[in-house]
Amino acid sequence: MKLRNIAIIAHVDHGKTTLVDALLRQSGVFRDNQQVAECAMDSNDLERERGITILAKCTSIMHNDMRINIVDTPGHADFGGEVERILSMVDGVVLLVDAAEGPLPQTKFVVSKALAIGLKPMVIINKVDRPDARVNEVHHEVFDLFAVLDATDEQLDFPTLFASGRQGWAVEKLEDATKEDKDLTPLFDLILKHVPAPAVDPEVSFTMLATLLEANPYLGRLLTGRIQSGRIKPNMAIKAMRHDGTLVETGRITKILAFRGLERVALEEAEAGDIVSIAGLSKATVADTLADPLVTEALHARPIDPPTIAMTFSVNDSPLAGTEGDKVTSRMIRDRLMREIEGNVAIRVNETEQKDSFEVAGRGELQLGILIETMRREGFELTISRPRVLYQEIDGQKMEPIEEVQIDVDEQFSGNVVSKMSERKAELTDMRPSGGGKVRLTFLAPARGLIGYHGEFLSDTRGTGMMNRLFHSYMPYKGPIQSRRTGVMISNAKGEAVAYAMWKLQDRGPMIIVPGVKVYEGMIIGENSKDNDLDVNVLTGKQLTNMRASGKDEAIRLTPPLQLTLEKAIAYINDDELVEVTPKTIRLRKRYLDPNTRKRMAKKSDD
Repeated sequence: MKLRNIAIIAHVDHGKTTLVDALLRQSGVFRDNQQVAECAMDSNDLERERGITILAKCTSIMHNDMRINIVDTPGHADFGGEVERILSMVDGVVLLVDAAEGPLPQTKFVVSKALAIGLKPMVIINKVDRPDARVNEVHHEVFDLFAVLDATDEQLDFPTLFASGRQGWAVEKLEDATKEDKDLTPLFDLILKHVPAPAVDPEVSFTMLATLLEANPYLGRLLTGRIQSGRIKPNMAIKAMRHDGTLVETGRITKILAFRGLERVALEEAEAGDIVSIAGLSKATVADTLADPLVTEALHARPIDPPTIAMTFSVNDSPLAGTEGDKVTSRMIRDRLMREIEGNVAIRVNETEQKDSFEVAGRGELQLGILIETMRREGFELTISRPRVLYQEIDGQKMEPIEEVQIDVDEQFSGNVVSKMSERKAELTDMRPSGGGKVRLTFLAPARGLIGYHGEFLSDTRGTGMMNRLFHSYMPYKGPIQSRRTGVMISNAKGEAVAYAMWKLQDRGPMIIVPGVKVYEGMIIGENSKDNDLDVNVLTGKQLTNMRASGKDEAIRLTPPLQLTLEKAIAYINDDELVEVTPKTIRLRKRYLDPNTRKRMAKKSDD
């Protein structure tokens, strides 16, 4: 069969999606004069805004009568659940490494997964046209990484290309980079030569492992995966089984869709080896086996790494609830979360004792932040608790998730970073120069210590530091870690914030609201520079009398407020505080709005 299935894997921002764009363009998927958005594969609004791939996407291109199915995978560790499943669909991987940054923690993560299932990667050193590129050192670092990850001799003998995804060329030898007529032909040729055809049998009964799941408004559930064996046609009877062989449901295929360029087309028949989407089942999900009714054994499905962090999503019960969003009830929130876990196997949802709140667990703050941001754009109003890590009890000992943190920072800031990380109970495991006056620090740090550190880290390194995190393992509990040292200023009444009152208060600490914003009792309006919380009035205007005219006094000059994004807000709050999320606003508030209730609950927790 003239078919190849490959995945493109890399660390965040090493150029996967840009390279796929260039492959699509050069294989004739786009017309020369066609207007196509940059990063055509990142179709989701959030992906475009953040410049990261969140959902795995498939495409296919033709080259010399050979069809190549390409899967563009997420690079961030929080979406690692996607990467693991995709690798089981393909026969080869293209590993992309930035010519300046070299292999980073996520590179290590995806490569270890690929090597473990016996795939033989091809390596592309991308962005070789960067002024700070260090191509040869990075090439050696990739080899060292493979060796550390126990690659076989065959896997260590990987072919390498040097490329610029943005300019759309790849070469076998770096000296060829100066040639004028270069393009991605060497990459196309290498894929055909190095990646084996799918080792499948189209003549036996149909089986397929569902790898991706999405809800289509017209076709219902679409289950995407690679056909392991047999052939399928529309209206054929199939069944879905769990990994242990338990029957999930039976049904008929209503539609078979395959990827051709960026579009999906309906097929009359598909056979083993191809990556397709099947419609017609209503209960089957990711990691289920879809098969002919006569098949009794399920295909092997890879285990997914466990969630390490959890937040509580609750109904918004503030005095301003329902003024900005139209989805405000617990039933709507529950239905939306249940829809999310159908397609996102890395997220887990549990109902709590309070019927209007749900515990949502995932891989990290970014993954849960993306879910909250998506929900608020859909019109939901929620309150979110501070993230907490999920502990495990192993042999009677309390164990906590530990992350491997790799930090690239200018030498002058390294002392400050090491000091801040040690306060968070992190252990420095490696320190080495990485060229250009920078140093690379590697830590093993408790996941709970890193909550909220990223913003502080960027301030400490004047925005020049790079921090990458990856789940490492569970280790014994490392003891208490100090949280935010400052208190907050809390509004003691409901109304609109007045500039004059805020001006009088700003000596106490920075504000997080602007004049004219609606506030309510118990809402956090600023940070107190001392460690205690302060109830304040931001509604009082200047008292005007015959003796005091409005324009006579000193001019009101307000310091710009702290800008809190959703991720910063979630990381900023303490355990007795919540983030109120609506389609238009992000507010911080106390869990208990009434000051007397707050004092009573604080006293109870001290006891």
